[in-house]
Amino acid sequence: MITHVKFVSLPVRDQDEALAFWTEKAGLRLLTDQPMGEHRWIELGIGDSPTRLVLFPAQDNEGADTPFAASLACDDVEATYRQLGARGVEFTQAPKKEHWGEYAVFNDSDGNSIMLSSR
Repeated sequence: MITHVKFVSLPVRDQDEALAFWTEKAGLRLLTDQPMGEHRWIELGIGDSPTRLVLFPAQDNEGADTPFAASLACDDVEATYRQLGARGVEFTQAPKKEHWGEYAVFNDSDGNSIMLSSR
């Protein structure tokens, strides 16, 4: 039986730049950074979740030029918005309340669109 998503690959142009963004600005923690051919396998931890974010090098015909969207859950969208904003994360959508919950949207260092959403 499937239990959870093990990892999500995020296409990035520059693994060092993306690693700095996701650890220093977004607050994820580095779990694995090891050689993988000419690149690296970089896994980041997201809170207490077993799901990991993998910073995978974009290929010539895919990746950072192809829109990627993800939604990350948080306990308090407004507080997380303020916390990440203080670290330099630029939001394209300030917190907004809808009938289904609250959300905000930011772009990472590669322009990937990431939604913060209430649980």
